[in-house]
Amino acid sequence: MKKTPLWRVAALAVSLSVALPMAAHAHRAWMLPSATVLSGNEPWVTVDAAVSNDLFYFEHNALRLDGLAIIAPDGSAAAAENKSTGKYRSTFDVKLTQKGTYKLTMVNDGLSASYKVGTENKRWRGSAETFAKEVPADAKDLNVSRNQSRMEVFVSSGKPSDTVLKPTGAGLELVPITHPNDLFAGDTSNFRFLLDGKPAADIEVTVIPGGIRYRDQLGEIKVKTDKDGKFSVKWPTPGMYWMSANNGGPQMGQGANRAPQAVGTLAKPIRRVSYTATLEVLQP
Repeated sequence: MKKTPLWRVAALAVSLSVALPMAAHAHRAWMLPSATVLSGNEPWVTVDAAVSNDLFYFEHNALRLDGLAIIAPDGSAAAAENKSTGKYRSTFDVKLTQKGTYKLTMVNDGLSASYKVGTENKRWRGSAETFAKEVPADAKDLNVSRNQSRMEVFVSSGKPSDTVLKPTGAGLELVPITHPNDLFAGDTSNFRFLLDGKPAADIEVTVIPGGIRYRDQLGEIKVKTDKDGKFSVKWPTPGMYWMSANNGGPQMGQGANRAPQAVGTLAKPIRRVSYTATLEVLQP
């Protein structure tokens, strides 16, 4: 039997990788709870957290837990236990000592900048407090962005409650109309996005079912918020879903249609806001 030369195998692999859709190579950050609806006396939930190409599959980097906060059903702060960070994932446990809905969240709000020192291109990340200390006052071609992100998971012990669903008024936030722990396959659920406490109109929302590693189609659902920030999702099958939304950032364009790049300053940075959540859809 004639063997195929290795260079042909390599060339075929390259051509196949080029042919794959770009979405298949996107890095997505997520938290994955062991369950979202629990019963019994003070149950536990274990959460994995990672950044990966394939949703809910560990193959890129662990998600750092520095900004993790857990809000109990009565609005008080709860503790994450047994926190650990490995190569591909972080994990932690939460003991649900109260009845009702908990919110597990990671909120980040920081600055990034690009600039030149002489002929050398530089990049920086930090806070407004450290900007003046770390970025030269005479930096050339300075462009500053403010990046606000919010990642959430909702977990209920017993009957779901709504205290943790109240918005804070900062950044892009999901305000569920249908409770996030009351989602069922075949049903249509309703949600609303707010930006700084006001309706976030015309925001594109992407919903992707887990398990994309084992299918050749992403299976994403795309919708846009209306003038009141509202949108609906009909769940095709039970399982874990990843929801994401953002304000799109500056519109760059390509080639002759390329728009001038927006330039941000420390006083008025380019603002990028994003939101992600993991939602569990149950069998009716």
